[in-house]
Amino acid sequence: MKLVTFSYKTIAGEHQRIGALLNGLIVDLNLGYTSLLFESGNTGRPYEVSRGLIPLDMLEFLKGGKLSKNAADEVVTFASERITKNQTLKGPEGEKVIFTMDEVNLKAPVPRPNSIRDTMSFEGHMRNFEKITGKPAPPVWFKRPAYYKGNPCTVIGPDEPVIWPSNTEKLDYELEFGIYIGKEGKNIPANKAQEYIAGYTVFNDISARDVLKDDVSTFLGPGKGKDIDTGNITGPCLVTADELDISDLHMEARINGEIWSTGRTSDMYWKFPQIIEWISQSETIYPGDFIGSGTPVNGCGDELDRWIQPGDIVEIEVEGIGVLRNKIIKS
Repeated sequence: MKLVTFSYKTIAGEHQRIGALLNGLIVDLNLGYTSLLFESGNTGRPYEVSRGLIPLDMLEFLKGGKLSKNAADEVVTFASERITKNQTLKGPEGEKVIFTMDEVNLKAPVPRPNSIRDTMSFEGHMRNFEKITGKPAPPVWFKRPAYYKGNPCTVIGPDEPVIWPSNTEKLDYELEFGIYIGKEGKNIPANKAQEYIAGYTVFNDISARDVLKDDVSTFLGPGKGKDIDTGNITGPCLVTADELDISDLHMEARINGEIWSTGRTSDMYWKFPQIIEWISQSETIYPGDFIGSGTPVNGCGDELDRWIQPGDIVEIEVEGIGVLRNKIIKS
């Protein structure tokens, strides 16, 4: 199942909902489940029951765990049958349940995650920075996953503009994907970690490279080189973990339609189960936490010495998930 957060305009203003992609359409999961309950006749409170199992917010939906996921699966089956039979599907009071893509705006799947942790999990990317900096990779990198924490308030989604920061001359993209945690846990062994992954999305980690260079020289890691409004881009959807095998997927970054970077998920030195094991040591992880993969070898402009410019269209694509497209704007 491909889950999305979307918005659409009404006479009362813009409404934001969560949905599922189905045959090029978007099914409103909450209203779809409300309609299913109403038609079943099993409850006189379809709106209230539906809101409990399928909230309007993706973060709250993830907190619902298997119960919410199972309800969403029911909605997709219910809507698919109606679409196949060319039958209309409305809410109990005539509400619109199924939307075409041109009727909505896609948002980040989880517009405000609890946290962002981005890793450096591809050895080839690290080896390239050995060449760039002239410094050998620290031995500790091979002993446990490395990550930094980002700002969850800076998340945007597909087709939203990336605002060029005023403090940089070298803005950069990063070809990544990532996971959303779907279950609370602590001290999780790697062989149990898959149970905690709700799903996957495409990730573009924007970096101000000239600023980042100064950040890391202070021994405190990324600061203003990463903490940028519109700097953490996710989307276009959240593909549930039961639907996608990420062991060997193609990754690609295009600038104005030209391929700049490619990679494969199979090249990750540190896999997500190992990453979850390390992160959850003596620290609870929660539904809605986001963890990035880091970028593969030559997965960013810094490694290529090629730099994006204002007006560029950046597309990050991961096989089986989709294309994350954004324009760089200098205000």
